[in-house]
Order: sequence, then C-alpha cells, then structure tokens
Amino acid sequence: MAHRRVVITGVGAVSALGLDAPTLWGAARAGRSGATRITRFDPSEISCQIACEIPGFDAEARFGRDAKKLDLFAQYGVVAADEAVKDAGIEFSKVDATRCGVITGSGIGGLVEIESQYQLMMERGARRVSPHFVPKLMINALSGQISIRHGLKGQNFITASACASSSHAIGLAFKAVRDDECDVVVTGGSEATITKLAMSGFSNMRAMSTRNDAPARASRPFDKNRDGFVMGEGAGMLVFEELGQARSRGAQIYAEVKGYGFTADAHHITAPTPQGEGPAKAMELAVRMGGIDLERVNYINAHGTSTSLNDAAETRAIRAVFGAHADSLCVSSSKSMVGHLLGGSGGLELVLCAYMIRDGVVHPTINYETPDPECDLDYVPNEAREWRIDHALSNSLGFGGHNVSLLVARCEG
Repeated sequence: MAHRRVVITGVGAVSALGLDAPTLWGAARAGRSGATRITRFDPSEISCQIACEIPGFDAEARFGRDAKKLDLFAQYGVVAADEAVKDAGIEFSKVDATRCGVITGSGIGGLVEIESQYQLMMERGARRVSPHFVPKLMINALSGQISIRHGLKGQNFITASACASSSHAIGLAFKAVRDDECDVVVTGGSEATITKLAMSGFSNMRAMSTRNDAPARASRPFDKNRDGFVMGEGAGMLVFEELGQARSRGAQIYAEVKGYGFTADAHHITAPTPQGEGPAKAMELAVRMGGIDLERVNYINAHGTSTSLNDAAETRAIRAVFGAHADSLCVSSSKSMVGHLLGGSGGLELVLCAYMIRDGVVHPTINYETPDPECDLDYVPNEAREWRIDHALSNSLGFGGHNVSLLVARCEG
C-alpha cells in the first residue's frame, strides 16, 4: 500500500512567550526569554527559584464553570488544540468523525491537582477531596477532553515518555494519517509542573539552573557556562491532515511531516549515553523513513536543555550522523526562550518548526556567550537568521533513555 502524505494545517500554543501561536512565534523570532522569578508560590526554600511561568492565563474566562473540571495541564492543552483546529479551518461536522483522532503527550499530567487535593485532604479531611479529582489528574484527560470538545471519534490516546512524550505522540499521529487509519489527527502535548513539589525534586537532582539573580539569562543551551535547565509550562498542538483532503478544501499548509525515529539508550534512567548513540540512531531512522539524503537536512531543533551532559551528547550525536555536513547545519534550542516543558516540549517545538519552515527564518539560541569545545556546531546565537529550510529534524530526549527525532519539510509537489 502506498503511503499517504501528511501535512500540518493548523497550529496552536500556550507558552511563557504568549497565549497563542502567532505571539509565541513573534517573541521567539525576537529572541525573548520567558523566564522570571517564580510567583506561583514562595520558592525561597528551593535552590532553583526561576521558571518560565505563563502570565495572564485566565481559566475561568476560557472555560467558565468547567474550569474546575480540568487540571492546569489539560486547560493549556485544550486551549492550544482549540486554536490549532480554528487555524486549520476544518469543520469536523463535515467530515467522518470516526476518522478524526486525538493523539497527545504529557510527561506527568495532573500534578497541580494531585498536590492541591492532597494538601486539602491533610488539612481538612478526606471528605473534602473533590469528586473531580480523578478525572482531572488522569494523564489521558488531555486527549479525552479534546475529543469530547470537538466530537472526534477516531484514535484517541496519550503517550507518556518523560520529555519525549509529545514527540512520540506526534510520530504516531503521523503514522495514523500516513497509513490511512485517520484523515485528521489533533496532536501535540502539554505540561504544567511549576509546582513546589516538582521544582523541589528537579532542583534536588541538581538538574536546574540556579542563576536566580538573572532569570532571563539562565537557560543557555550549548554555552560553556550552562548550569541546568529552566522549567517551562504550556502546550503546543497541531492538526495533521492527509495532503489531498487539505488541498481539496483549500487549507493552508505550514509543512509536510515525513518521518520519525524512536530509540532507547538502555543506559541510565536520567543520564544520556555520553556519545549520543540513541539520539543519533533516532535521527538516522527519521531521515531514512523520509526517503531523503542526509545532506537535505539543513536545520535541527535540538532538545538543547542547557544541561552539561545533554548538550554535549546531542552535539556528538549530530556529528556522528551528519559528519562534515554537520558544519552546514543550523541548530537552535527553543528551550533557551520558553524553558523546558518536559512532556509538552516536542509539541511546542514542532509548532515553532512549522513557522520556521513557512517563513524561512530560524529562531536563535539565546544567551549563547561562551563557546564550549564540546559543543561546536552553529547554534544560531542570539539573533534570528533568514534561512530557507529544506528538511528539519526536531529532537526530544527523555528521562528513561527515550529518544525521538521528527522529520518535517517544506511541502512541494
């Protein structure tokens, strides 16, 4: 059976750089940081006191009384999905709902609800726990709520693989449309983990930056003086559609999705393999699935967390795959600006890739000041660059040794 072509026809986002996708893209092009001192709780006990919080998100204005039925991570994801569907201009009432799916990702799910209800129970007793507690904390609430909201009756599930979660979901969404299992899939991911418990845990692992006096300068992927990641939150959602259907209804097309690679390190629960064999294989598989030569890839949206081990290992992986061509690649990290959305990262970063492909502009890696001999690629430092992207890879590497690379391209022919 011939594979069908899959395109991106809608995008949506909620991030520290804006409450919609166009605002996010404008801020990313300008190289803005979303990092500030944490305001959601008193962070003074924690070594990392900064994060990329989302300012001005009004759940009641968005959902009315139903806001109390959704954890924050699901609120972000539903809002981003609504935007992506509207952007795509698709009317689900006019298509076969059984062939329209929702495949999303999240690393942790309803952590805000878990923490708040546990505290309520300890202070006021078990009878005060909300009847909405279980359907709010469920990690699959994200895909379920989007399905209910838009009446989508096709494939519906969520993937959970730490920081690779939404990229796994995106790969499976691509496969569902490519293999004629669905005509449309809403895909991406969401996360909301700027809580005292989560921030304490990651800080005590010494995984996060302690540059508390300069939040906007803290996330510095590939810079020699990087000292850990900055937590982000939010969601990135996309509409994947079969090319023929998209063209028949005159839909805008941001980019074409052409392949993915899924691998595992089988090495350590949190640390990458030093030489990056797992990410390297994932990139190779994505390019192979896309049926192109390596030299046609000219941009990589790196996982780029701003941690010492990850950035060096990912750089080695890129060099191992591309050899001399690695010096011709543009590589940048969205996390330098929006922070690390954990399981939501892949979705938000693919939204940015879609814009970069459409507009021929690569967003920068900000805060790149001091080169690291172990990180010796072109990281598009500090300023956006006009760059016509032929094919792009978007990498996501998660705790547990999970590696995903997604291949997207300009849609031609």
